Order: sequence, then structure tokens, then C-alpha cells
Amino acid sequence: MTASTPSTDDQEINLEDFETKHRSSPWINRFVFTLSIFLAVAHIYINTIATLPELWVSAFHFAGFGALCALLIPASPKWQQSKLALLCDSLIVLALAGMVLYIIFFEDALYARGVTFDTADWIVSSAAVLLSLELIRRTSGWFIPVLILIALSYVVVWGQWLGGMFTFPGLSMETLLYRSFFSTDGMFGSISRISWSFVFMFILFGAFLVKSGAGDFIIDLSRALASKMIGGPGFVAVLGSGLMGSVSGSSVANTVSTGVITIPLMRRAGFPARFAAGIEAAASTGGQLMPPVMGAGAFIMASYTQVSYVTIIGAAAIPALLYFLSVGFFVRVEAKRSKVIATEDDSNIVVSQVLKEGWHHILPLGVLVTLLVQGFTPTYAAGLSIIAVILASFLSKKHKMGPVAILDAMAQGAKNMSTTAVLLIGIGLVVNVISTTGVGNTFSLLITDWAGGSLFFTIVLVAIASLILGMGLPVTASYIVLGTLSAPALFNLISESQLVDMIASGTLPEAAHAIFMLVDPGVMSSLAQGMPIDQAQALVAQVPNDFKGMLMDQALGAEHVAMILVTAHMIIFWLSQDSNVTPPVCLTAFAAAAIAKTPPMLTGMTAWKLAKGLYIVPLLMAYTQLIGGDAETLMRLCFFGVFGLYALVAAMEGYLEDKLSIPFRVLALAAAVLMLWPNLDIWLQAIGLGVFLVLFILGNRSYRAAA
Repeated sequence: MTASTPSTDDQEINLEDFETKHRSSPWINRFVFTLSIFLAVAHIYINTIATLPELWVSAFHFAGFGALCALLIPASPKWQQSKLALLCDSLIVLALAGMVLYIIFFEDALYARGVTFDTADWIVSSAAVLLSLELIRRTSGWFIPVLILIALSYVVVWGQWLGGMFTFPGLSMETLLYRSFFSTDGMFGSISRISWSFVFMFILFGAFLVKSGAGDFIIDLSRALASKMIGGPGFVAVLGSGLMGSVSGSSVANTVSTGVITIPLMRRAGFPARFAAGIEAAASTGGQLMPPVMGAGAFIMASYTQVSYVTIIGAAAIPALLYFLSVGFFVRVEAKRSKVIATEDDSNIVVSQVLKEGWHHILPLGVLVTLLVQGFTPTYAAGLSIIAVILASFLSKKHKMGPVAILDAMAQGAKNMSTTAVLLIGIGLVVNVISTTGVGNTFSLLITDWAGGSLFFTIVLVAIASLILGMGLPVTASYIVLGTLSAPALFNLISESQLVDMIASGTLPEAAHAIFMLVDPGVMSSLAQGMPIDQAQALVAQVPNDFKGMLMDQALGAEHVAMILVTAHMIIFWLSQDSNVTPPVCLTAFAAAAIAKTPPMLTGMTAWKLAKGLYIVPLLMAYTQLIGGDAETLMRLCFFGVFGLYALVAAMEGYLEDKLSIPFRVLALAAAVLMLWPNLDIWLQAIGLGVFLVLFILGNRSYRAAA
């Protein structure tokens, strides 16, 4: 049984506020459809067979998806029907095509002139940058183009006027345009390469999954699994949105597509409307934290850290599970408090029947995971998984993918990619400025200085910066900028924190002792015995920066140091999600509010509360080995982490199976702190667990007695 999608005219009007206004006419639709299929086929060819220069491929990627944006999205919503505007946008398409041809045929001539620009070089490179800004403005608003202009002007104009640590002597406009357009550091650098390879192939894979009916299967399976649970419809939202979000790559799209089913279900069951919208927003936001796709974040993280994609998604799995459990605990608490009932729609859905009709949708995901584990590249694995989707669809009665469905999936995948492609290419300009000027290292030093060397306050500063950036930047772009700027500071503080713990406990490996011989020969006898934390911190502070990298490798091991780098980036990636649910700009919560017909800002506040895992879990990453720990450590962290999060939710809500009095609420908070506080003795964590279980049992008895 597949749920119908409840909608009203008012709801559709409200949801339009969260979707970009597209042109639509018969011939534009046909041309865009044809161009989309061409781009999909071309990218599949490029990622599997072709051996073309990366600069050419990146330019083609930008031109193709830029052309889609230009044709689909007019410069102003008022010009959707304007023929003059369409003519101008057609000229933009021709200019983009000319840009690709210019790079292919005239790049060698530039180097033959000793990288000295002639008139054509000036025109083409300037036009490419300006077109990038305009296309991003159309798809994402003014914030990112203004950010790019500020960054570019810093390099050539006002950087030299600044005093202090942010001063920059400046580059010529010719050098800036060369690095922005012709080199592999700017528009067509590593971010662009990630866009046309990993990101596109997985977005295309997601489009094929949706076309094959996997979306309906995910919703029905979630409803079947959660129907017998207390607060079943709320858990449908958590499960369904998490699974859908793992392949959709967009929290807002995830909210709109699943929310029109889950939010009415929750309301009919008895959940308050604002709570239902908040749960959908929080769960949809978490979809990008869930492997295997994680939006585009996993691929960018793999590129930044030089750690394999499989390792990244493996590290992301347990934290993502903790996040969704934290949202689920809010569902259970509210379900008990609001006396939520099971809905008739869910009672008719049986797990065995859903699996019998849709088990084949699991096969492509199995193929994907198997290929990744076997060591195949993500692009190759995604390509074969797309073929697996097509083959598996023939096991379905309703969604067999013939030639028409395959072409539709290709076209939809390309259209889904268009805004992401131009955005990532534009962000490459900002990343180029950061790397060219050294602003990233300066910003990291500044964060460390502001935080006074405190890891906790550094995370707080990164969270504030992510919230501010997230008001104008999409999640992926926010992560790229913040990761470039602040990941070094977080990495240094986390690694130094672990090094200090080793010195204080006397467990520093012998191989690392030699460096301290150069720093303070008198301390050698104390290294094996341990020392107070403050003394260990002072000792580490004396190590010259040139030797710290070697010290970390010797003390912690190169593999563990790599996982600390992943931890730093994962923390930033998680914190970059908070703009989806944190007022004043929280589009995911606003989209859910449009469906639930609740006040947007109040809904945003509710979603922000329900998404507390976005802040708690990164702290666990920073202060424990939640990422990169051994099996025993992970089991202990997860066991106490799950109950600790439940206790924290109970303390926040004042409800655990039944209403908590103020003293019991304080006890619940104390239990949460004992179970979540890093590196406590296990007997203290056990005391916290015991307190929580007693409160749970007492609350359950009280609830049953009042029923």
C-alpha cells in the first residue's frame, strides 16, 4: 500500500517559495530534456572510459550545467515569459559553449606566449567568472556572489590596505584571472573535479533509484517497521527521511518529498502540528549525515583529507545513528505525552508484504556497498550500481525501467545536478583565494587565539561561523569554506589534546621521547611515569611547530592522525548542517512549516531543539574516539551514548515515560552528564545508567497507573 500525497492549493503555493522558478514551454522542455540526457551520457563516458584533460572536462561540466541553469532559470522571476530575456539567456548558452572551445583550442597559445594575456584571454576569462557569479545568483541568491567578489577583490585591491595578520601584498588582475580560469586551482580545480565525478554520479544514481520506485519503497518500509512502535508516525518520519536523505543530497527537497506524507500522518495520530514539522525538518537535515552519499560532503571530505571514501562513510555511520536515535527519543517522549495513537493507514502495512513487493530495491545499494568495500572507485561503483537499478527494476510489477524511464532518470539527474554544479565551481574561486593568500592558516591561528587554545570554545566559534555562513550558503558550500578555514585549527587542538593525555598518563611511546630530549632533557625521566595535565600541556607548547607533525606521527601513529583529521572535518560538516534548522534562516524548517501550516519561525525553534544531536555528537567526536576508535571503545561509547542522549532528552523535555518533577529532571540531567562526559571511569557511567533506568521504571509505572 502506497500512501497518497496529501496536498492543498494553499500548500502548493507555500511550497513554491522553496523552489526555484523555472521556465516552461514545449520547445524549451524538449531542448532541456535533450541537453540533460546528453550531459548525463557524456559524464558517464568521462567517468568510466575517457581520458581527457581535467581542465577540459571541468570547463565542459560548467558550460553544460550552466547552460541548463540559464535556460531553466531566468535572471528575474518576472521574466519567465519574456522572449527578450530568453534571447539573452540563449546568448549566455553560446558564450558558455565558446568558453569550452576557447580552452580546448587556445590554451596552448597562452603558454606559448609565456602566460601573457592577449585581448581574447582577458575577455573569455573575465566573462567566465562573471557568468559563474550570475548563474549562482540565479540559483542560490546574492550571498555567494557577493562573497566571491569580496574574496577576489581582496587579492587585487584591498588586501594590501589591511594591517596586521590579514595583510596581503596583492596580485595583478591578470594573475588572478589566470589562476581563476586557466589553472587547476580556481573554478576548474579540485572542487570542480569532485563535482563532475563523484557528486554527479551519485546524484544520477539517486535519480535512478527514485525513478525505479525506491522512494515509495522506503516510505512504505518505514511505515511498516514503525507502525507498532509508540509514536509510530513520528518514527516513520525519522526512518523515511533519513533513508531518503542519504541519497537525495538536499534537506529541503527531502523535507518536501517525504513531509507531505509524514507530517499529515503525525498530525492525524495526535502529534502537535509544530512538533510534526520540527521532527520532519530535523530528520531530513540528518539525511545528509547518513552514508553512503551524505550529500556531496563525503566526497569533498575524502579529497581534503586524502582518506578513502569507504573509510569516510564507515566513520560517519555510528555518529549518524546516534543523531537519528536522539531525534527518535524526542518522538517517543512526545508520543507518550500527547497520547499518540496508531493510524489506520499504518495498521494495514505489513513488513513481509512490503519486502516481498520491493526487496529488489535493496539490491543496487548492496552492489554499491560491495563494490566500495572491494576497493572500486566511487564513480565506477556508482556507474555499475545504476546498471543494477535498471536490472533490479525488472523484478518490479509497477516500475520496470524501459528506455523511456531510463532517459527520464538521466534527464532528471542532470537537472538535479545543475544548481550544485555551478555552485561548487563558483566556490572554487573562494577556495583558490584562501589557498593563494594563506588566509586559511591565518584564520585557524586567529580561532585558536580567540578560543585561548580551548578545544571546546574553538568548536563553539566554528558553530557560530557555520550558522552565519549557513544563512546564505548551502550546506556543502558552507562546509567547503569552513573546512578550508578552520579544519587545521581543530585538527591541531584535537591531536594535541590526545597527545597531552598520553603524556599525563605516562603512555607516550618510546619513539616520541627523542623530540622531547631536544625540548627539555630534564623531563625525560617523567615521561614514563606521567605528570599533571597542566605540566604536560606546557611541555607540548614548547615543541617547535616544525617538529609537531613528526611528534604526532610518532606518538599517535600516522593512521590515527589521519582519523583525527577526518574527525576535524566531520565536526565541521555536522555543524554546517545547523543552518537548516536554526532561525532566523532555516529553509528546511520553513518548508516543513509550509506543509504543517505552522508559524515558520516558531517551527524553526522547535526543529532547532529537536536537532540537538547536531551539537552533542560533534562534542563526542572531539573528546572521544567515536571516530577511529577500536571495537571495544566504540561499543562502550555507543552503549552509554544512546542512554545518555535519551536521558538528556528527558531532562530537556521534563518527561520520561511520565512527567518528571524538578528534582527528577535534575537527576536525569546528571545521569546524562555522567554517561556522555568523555573519558570518565566506567563505574561512574554505570551509576548514570542506573539512575536513568530507575527514573524510566518509575515513570513507566506512573504512566500505567494513570492510564
